[in-house]
Amino acid sequence: MKESFATVLEAVARARPQAIAVSHAGREVSWRELEDQAARLAHHLQDVGIGHGCRVAVAQYNGAEYLATLWAALKVRAVPVNVNFRYKADEITALFDDAHVEAAVYDGALAGTVEPAAAAATTPLRTAVVLHTEAPGHGRVGYDEVQRTCAPLAATQRGDDDWLMYTGGTTGRPRGVLVRHSWLYDVICANSFLLMGLRAPATLAELETYLASVASDTYPIVTIPAPPLMHATGSYTSLGALVAGGRVAYLAGRSYDADELLRLIEQQRADTVSIVGDVFARPMADALDRAHEAGRPYDLSSLRRVLSVGVTWSAECKRRLLRHGDFLCRDIVAASEGGPFAVSQTRRGDHVTTARFSLVPGARIVDETGRDVVPGSGQVGMLAAPTDEYIHYQGDEEKTAKTFRVFDGRRWAVPGDLASIDEDGTVTFHGRGSQVINTGGEKVFAEEVENVVVRHPAVRDAMVVGVPDARWGHRVAAVVSLREGESLTLDQLKEHVGRELANYKRPTVLVVTDEVKRSPSGKADTRWARAVATEKSQRHSSASPVPVQPTR
Repeated sequence: MKESFATVLEAVARARPQAIAVSHAGREVSWRELEDQAARLAHHLQDVGIGHGCRVAVAQYNGAEYLATLWAALKVRAVPVNVNFRYKADEITALFDDAHVEAAVYDGALAGTVEPAAAAATTPLRTAVVLHTEAPGHGRVGYDEVQRTCAPLAATQRGDDDWLMYTGGTTGRPRGVLVRHSWLYDVICANSFLLMGLRAPATLAELETYLASVASDTYPIVTIPAPPLMHATGSYTSLGALVAGGRVAYLAGRSYDADELLRLIEQQRADTVSIVGDVFARPMADALDRAHEAGRPYDLSSLRRVLSVGVTWSAECKRRLLRHGDFLCRDIVAASEGGPFAVSQTRRGDHVTTARFSLVPGARIVDETGRDVVPGSGQVGMLAAPTDEYIHYQGDEEKTAKTFRVFDGRRWAVPGDLASIDEDGTVTFHGRGSQVINTGGEKVFAEEVENVVVRHPAVRDAMVVGVPDARWGHRVAAVVSLREGESLTLDQLKEHVGRELANYKRPTVLVVTDEVKRSPSGKADTRWARAVATEKSQRHSSASPVPVQPTR
């Protein structure tokens, strides 16, 4: 559908003004209320000169205001920019500069990082709107004040505008994936219409016809996105439910609580939950087991599907979850750059394995030249999915050319996910080929952390690698050699790295060795480093990683 997504959401709001769009922390927000919030904020943005193509940073926790901010930016044809609320000020400044941010709408709890970041950024902000604060400070305006003083902005004609989603990237800085709203619409519909076995409406008229068929007091899909809206999984599963006339519900807490999630499933009669692999699934299974053993099992009778994207979802966790309910575990290999590439669907009683998938229609496994990997050959290739001519990385032509490739006269998204294929078509996923550590769904570039580690005065040389972890997928491990007479503890290293980088990038495993092994040319022996770090991690498995706090 070649329409602005703001226009798509306005069609839903016209069809279902009284229906609940968002439930959060005991508050229910109707479509009429959500659009009113968005339209008032859009009027403010327009008044300060934010319009077509301008970038609006969104640094918030999950809730109706996040969705209203996205919608407000889209209403004035601006481009929302997702900001990881775990970033430190310098990381946010780099993001603001890369995206050329001109406005920011952020939670007052994040003022300590967002405001110094904005002050240091190259482009001055036209406006800074602050949520959940009574005194936003000089040069800033409160979100509630905007809602009181600005009239709703009338809808206007728009086009197939830009959408920008920042991902953790593979260079130590986030990468912005720039697409059209038509691309976004197709991805979002896969998180609702496809799940319900329906064809996505191809035009506004078809969408309006579909919405007219939905009774005003029913919800075709009720989704609880457990990950943060600042990540693609949280945003796309939320918007998917909304465009289908469904509703979304969010956890009230700002860190993930599996018991809260299970209570919310009961309360909201949710049929769909999105998670990020074992980081979410293992605590869910633990909570379900505890409740069952205590004789107070959670009621999962409404739950029809649990979706996971972004990190390993083990067979063990799927089996444990399915002991407590009859629902579908849908495990998806996808990326912000494109896909989905492969999917695994498991129900109670099915044989289940880890990292075994089926290719989705149109996806391929190719070698470096674009030739298909031969099934049963044992060759490891790269997952590829067809994409359009527009998608690219913000401001990075070189990386765009490497990731979005042309094979056989067609453009493909090839972000570096490695896989092999058996004779029967079963796909084994081998992970990301680049030196990226995926910890709890967050991407950590090893070299970025190494550059900080070696600046510690006690460190002579260092390598950073990922080591397997049952819950988080991987943990960040540092293998270091020290200067003569020096010593270093894990807590000291965490403190040092945490002064410059987000908490989830801090090493949670430290190996001190006499010499960091390198080749004669100085190239790191990552296989050796990973082996010694994994051994240390397994011997000290009681050491818990820094909580990723994946929700809100």
